[in-house]
Amino acid sequence: MRQKKIPMRMCTGCGEMKPKRELVRVVKGPEKLGAEIQLDLTGKAPGRGAYICRDRECLRLARKARRLERAFACQIPQEVYERLEGELGGDE
Repeated sequence: MRQKKIPMRMCTGCGEMKPKRELVRVVKGPEKLGAEIQLDLTGKAPGRGAYICRDRECLRLARKARRLERAFACQIPQEVYERLEGELGGDE
């Protein structure tokens, strides 16, 4: 019996490859829906996604290096980062 391949994704904060289930997806919604940036805990929301560990430190690293801004090719307001950090805080 063949084992199922585990999908791996890279954390935009620490840069480590981890199983997709261990990471949280940050998604930039489609332009027609306002292109809002939010956490996607289901992993099924429409839009462009980037993955991050369930750790505030990884979010800080991604923010400092502007990795999410590069992944989504747009400026990300301060309030969005603060909201993401607040939402991540509940998962720890």
